[in-house]
Amino acid sequence: IFIVRQPYSVCVPVNHRVTLSVRAQGTGNLQYQWFTPDNEVFGGTLADLTIKATKSQLFVCRINDNYCNCVFSEWVKVKVLDIDKLHIAVNPKPQTVRPGENFTLRCVAFGIPTPQYQWYRNGQGLKGKTRDTLQVDGATAEHGGTYLCSVTNILQERWTEAVDVNVTDKVALLIGNLNYSQHPGLMAPVMDVHKLANLLRQLGFRVVSLLDLTRDEMLAAIERFIQLLNRGVYLFYYAGHGYECAGRNYLVAVDAPQPYRPENCVCVQRIMISMQQRQTALSVILLDACRKYKQHHIPSIIMPLKPSGNTVYGYACEDAEAFEVQDGGKSTGIFTKYLNKHILRSDKVTHVLERVSELGTDCLVTGRQAVEIKHTLKEPRSLTDPIRTTGHTQELRLRDACWRQANLPEKQCLRFPCGVEVEVSFSALFSNVLVIFATVKTISPQAQDCTVALSSTPPLEDIFSGSDHSEEMDSLLFTNSHSPDCTMRLCALQRLKSQSSLVIRVDLHYTHTDSKLRQTESQEVDTGKPLVASCRFYQRKAAADERHNGASAQSTGHVPSSKQTVAGHCRP
Repeated sequence: IFIVRQPYSVCVPVNHRVTLSVRAQGTGNLQYQWFTPDNEVFGGTLADLTIKATKSQLFVCRINDNYCNCVFSEWVKVKVLDIDKLHIAVNPKPQTVRPGENFTLRCVAFGIPTPQYQWYRNGQGLKGKTRDTLQVDGATAEHGGTYLCSVTNILQERWTEAVDVNVTDKVALLIGNLNYSQHPGLMAPVMDVHKLANLLRQLGFRVVSLLDLTRDEMLAAIERFIQLLNRGVYLFYYAGHGYECAGRNYLVAVDAPQPYRPENCVCVQRIMISMQQRQTALSVILLDACRKYKQHHIPSIIMPLKPSGNTVYGYACEDAEAFEVQDGGKSTGIFTKYLNKHILRSDKVTHVLERVSELGTDCLVTGRQAVEIKHTLKEPRSLTDPIRTTGHTQELRLRDACWRQANLPEKQCLRFPCGVEVEVSFSALFSNVLVIFATVKTISPQAQDCTVALSSTPPLEDIFSGSDHSEEMDSLLFTNSHSPDCTMRLCALQRLKSQSSLVIRVDLHYTHTDSKLRQTESQEVDTGKPLVASCRFYQRKAAADERHNGASAQSTGHVPSSKQTVAGHCRP
């Protein structure tokens, strides 16, 4: 005799009708008899036993055939709850959702009198959430956290099990330095940072991309980035000059003197440690920079720092130079070229970097550049994974506030007294590069030969105007179909220190139809603190500055600039 389905325990209100079932197979006709621990159940001679539950009891079934064979089922319990008491029948279930998705938590309870419900998130009561179902539409990071429900009536109170609702989060900080004040300039970081940012957005990342930062600005940006770290996926990328000293790697800021020392640069290992201390689900550090350093003195006793935790560390080269090339008038770093080729793959992130290693076979850099990969992954991780952000803390609210601050001004339509309408729109090539477009939308009978000019208060220098990078930057601007009448590019928004907002002045020049005189009318657009300007990097605390200085000032030495590219100054 074989039992193919065992009975199962139940929990029901008092006087509820319950059916216990068992299924068996054997030779000939099978007989059934149900028992309690004290006695056999009167009339319980079928495979299905239906009873009226009046008290909690154990049951078992004996099955026998005509050949004196018998087997017993497993013991099961019918637990009877007093209907006059408060009981929770259905607890909410944990969930993982993506930003913008809806989710529902459900609690079902019974008792006399009728129970009332109150939902809580992270110990705080949710106003108006007093039904058995909690519905949230358009989840954001603020909706992540630990939820539970209080069930009460005038006699008792019960609490559901606590469950986590996790909202996915992926953040990337990309820095590209190219216009150095004391060192050879680079060309590739413009396109490298722009293209990588677009690819990461396709993977669901929230991206901050910055060009040409001083050391203080780099440290301030990294500190802001660290504030955003929680238990999600976080990626730090740097393209520019760099070097290695005593086992540590340094990133060269655009204001580094000649010659520069470690205290003039940013230590990569310090960034890595700060990221790991936040206990992220995955930290990825990708560096397209040189690692060559010619020392003429005794090396520092500082030992190399290795990655720990869920960290992946990808370097463009091993104790060598990193190269960039010009291709059809556009520049790209060899490392980032192959990185962008594979980064959208759903493979384990270390496997993606292994594919990037194929750059070693590129005829331009064969034998001169090879990717180095270090990692401490304890389980497979991919950049396409829906990583969770568990819990809802003050840090989480701070992170969302940082994102809300970094805004892009909204498009506006200006109507001038002469009747001409000019549309002013904005685009963010990078998080610290704002482009303003002015387009004449409506012509007035009183105005002819309309032209538009743009200026800003305070004025911000366009460091790419007239330089070798201007053509590449311009190629990024006009990917859309419209052709504006005037454009203006404002760079280094992180240096906007004025207490007032960034104001865009729009000057409309036209010829009056009747008088034939050339006239000018002006209007202003207050953009507030656009993009990264709202983060106020210049307010970085001096104590944090001293901390970084102390960490890197232990190594000194003359450091030559060594990142080279194909074609141009200092390029192989």
